[in-house]
Amino acid sequence: MADDNIIYIGKKETMSYVLAVTGQLNGDAGKVTIKARGRSISKAVDVAEITRNKVITTAVVDDIKIYTESLENEDGRKSNVSSIEIYLRKE
Repeated sequence: MADDNIIYIGKKETMSYVLAVTGQLNGDAGKVTIKARGRSISKAVDVAEITRNKVITTAVVDDIKIYTESLENEDGRKSNVSSIEIYLRKE
């Protein structure tokens, strides 16, 4: 999947991401990956569920991957951060 089909979840409003996901699903690919880390994971789940249940009811979850990333802080210490990838496609 190309990088332009990936939506990274951050600090914006949930509906901003829902609109971005909707645009990708209605585009040529018909697939999108929603990625989030740490505290944004719950927002990523919200985005996927709002998209599936309210906006594009033909969208389905292809796969969900959860994992831990090891990141280095500004002071050089390493910390583990939980991450999620939600794969949606339009049927």
